[in-house]
Amino acid sequence: MIRTNITLSNYMNKLWEAGNVGVRREAFGPKQEIIAQDRRYTKVHVITEGIVKCFISDENGKEFIQEFLGVGMEFGELEAFNNLTTICSVTSITNLETLSLSHNLYNKLLDEDRVFNKLIMKSLADKIRYKAPRHSYQHAYPIEDNIIRLKETFPEFTEVISKKDIANYIGVTPRSLNRALKELKEKSDRSK
Repeated sequence: MIRTNITLSNYMNKLWEAGNVGVRREAFGPKQEIIAQDRRYTKVHVITEGIVKCFISDENGKEFIQEFLGVGMEFGELEAFNNLTTICSVTSITNLETLSLSHNLYNKLLDEDRVFNKLIMKSLADKIRYKAPRHSYQHAYPIEDNIIRLKETFPEFTEVISKKDIANYIGVTPRSLNRALKELKEKSDRSK
């Protein structure tokens, strides 16, 4: 549920510690918008601490959460490749620290640093590889199965992420989520 990439985080910290000019440490509070959908930005962030949600909003304000990103995950990278406006908004859920770099530095490192390039290519491939099965699973199984799967991968998800965000992540209404959580709790209580 919360995706991480410790290898990329460690490598970015090495770049920072080596004094790589252009790598900047940034801090954000909870619920702070870092990237807004359909805007132009010129830097990439790699999370070193905290969690963000990456989502698309429709014209009615409904959020479709693409994913929750944790330590080592990057955002803003697609725009470095295509120089277009952002597809998603990114908002911090917890206190957040990132290492950021300009699109120019990002592209320079891709050209000149083979280790960085491989880590980024693997990260992008993992993002693509992760999304299709997740979306398929959500549409093919009932809400209860999706909740059980979330609990298996992130047991304390309801303590860290709001119910509204969880509902948006699995594509249901908050009311349906609450009903499913209640039914699962009742089943669990009966089996004890």
